[in-house]
Amino acid sequence: MIAILKQSASDEAVSHIVSWIEKKGLKTDVSRGENETIIGLVGDTTKIDPFLLESMDVVERVQRVSDPFKRANRKFHPEDSVIDCGHGVKIGGDQFQVIAGPCSVEGENLIRIARRVKAAGATMLRGGAYKPRTSPYAYQGMGPAGLDLLCEASAELDMPIVTEIMDPRDVQVFLDKKIDVMQIGARNAQNFPLLKEVGKTQTPILLKRGMSGTVDELLMAAEYIMSEGNDNVILCERGIRTFETRTRNTFDLNAVPVLHHLSHLPVVADPSHATGYTRYVEPMALAATACGANGLEIEVHDDPSHAWSDGAQALTPDQFDDTMRRIRAIREVVCQETVQE
Repeated sequence: MIAILKQSASDEAVSHIVSWIEKKGLKTDVSRGENETIIGLVGDTTKIDPFLLESMDVVERVQRVSDPFKRANRKFHPEDSVIDCGHGVKIGGDQFQVIAGPCSVEGENLIRIARRVKAAGATMLRGGAYKPRTSPYAYQGMGPAGLDLLCEASAELDMPIVTEIMDPRDVQVFLDKKIDVMQIGARNAQNFPLLKEVGKTQTPILLKRGMSGTVDELLMAAEYIMSEGNDNVILCERGIRTFETRTRNTFDLNAVPVLHHLSHLPVVADPSHATGYTRYVEPMALAATACGANGLEIEVHDDPSHAWSDGAQALTPDQFDDTMRRIRAIREVVCQETVQE
């Protein structure tokens, strides 16, 4: 349920209604836009008489929200959320960012890759210190040592770090090392204890869609995080598993405008994990940019044939340079203001 307040509603009136609702045992989510203020009611809304709420002087109307996701819902928060990722980098609304770097942190080559991707225009550095792998014998990541290398690169280049967290017990480690953005990978998209634990922080969360997850399941995973108090969630479309075998996954670019319609949260697209092959990464990065993604996550490695994981889908720094030039060209087109003649 949401209460849309009149434009004339004062801060005092808003506080009074919020207090009244919370005394009924519900949580509130207040969204102040340019033209209206919306109070979202989260919890057992049967405790609230909508007609009584609507009769209050400052309430314009009351509307029920049938979707199970509330805090992530655009009806609760009509304006786009903009997430501060640190180092002066924000994503969401008209703030477009590119996250780039190797799949896995492997050692000193990280800083070389980081320098190249920043020079090409990337604004955030990705790299996995912890790696979920299908095989228990595959490379699992450097762990805390990998986090230290990421932090060193971040300090030198003044770039936010995006790196995956797999275990609720590691949340405090990530907080202690001041990791800028914690990534929840596809395999953990419904790891509810992990979602709840990162929800107790205020660290931005890059939440990837599960391999066979629906759009609603992605939004409900975001709701798990937000229900614990962390509204700094970035959604990520990274391809879903279908019957097609010519690519690693099927890149569901339908999800980008659908998510923008349903939710106020920023949407990032990952063409590397979606396609699984270097040759397809650039065209799908351009497509994701054109359809309105707020950012891209792209794997870059200086020697893909010897990468410790996912080398087949990594761009070289030179290829990334070319891709970034084309991304900027697409952005110039899609962001053009309509000139009224």
